[in-house]
Parts: sequence; structure tokens; C-alpha cells
Amino acid sequence: MEMFKNKKEQAKYWMDYAHKHLVGKTIKAVGWMTEDEATHLGWEHKRPIVIEFTDGSMVYPSMDDEGNDGGALFGQSADYEDLTFPVNGV
Repeated sequence: MEMFKNKKEQAKYWMDYAHKHLVGKTIKAVGWMTEDEATHLGWEHKRPIVIEFTDGSMVYPSMDDEGNDGGALFGQSADYEDLTFPVNGV
């Protein structure tokens, strides 16, 4: 993990990281994480949504930034509808 001088530097680092890995991506597929994938991560109770991009990369929500279990994904549609993508219990 990078060491940061202050919170502003830390925030910039993570925004640059998110921009590099997410902006401009095209979604190829969406589905539940498989039981094998969840087990590989040590997640025995919750399988989150996996978003796969055309370049082969993927993202999925975790319950925390330590990766302790799968997590729900929340959002909002263009017309302000609240969106929820829950975990699928194993």
C-alpha cells in the first residue's frame, strides 16, 4: 500500500486509480460470482454481481475494503431511480 503525506494526496491517488481502471470500459457481461470463485476468495456466504469488461478485466463489490465477503452494489439510473444489486447467498 502506498504511504500518503495527507488525505488529499490519498484521495488523488485513488481517484487516479479508479479513472485508469474504469473510465472508458465497455461492459461485456454481468452475472453472479460462481460458487467456485467465491470459495477461492474465502467468501462462503455471499456471491456478488460481477461486471466483466471487453478487455477481460472485471469488478465486483465487497462488503469492505479488506475483501472480507461479497457485497451489494447500489446506484442510480439516469432518471434517478434507486438501483440495488443484492448478493446471492451461497
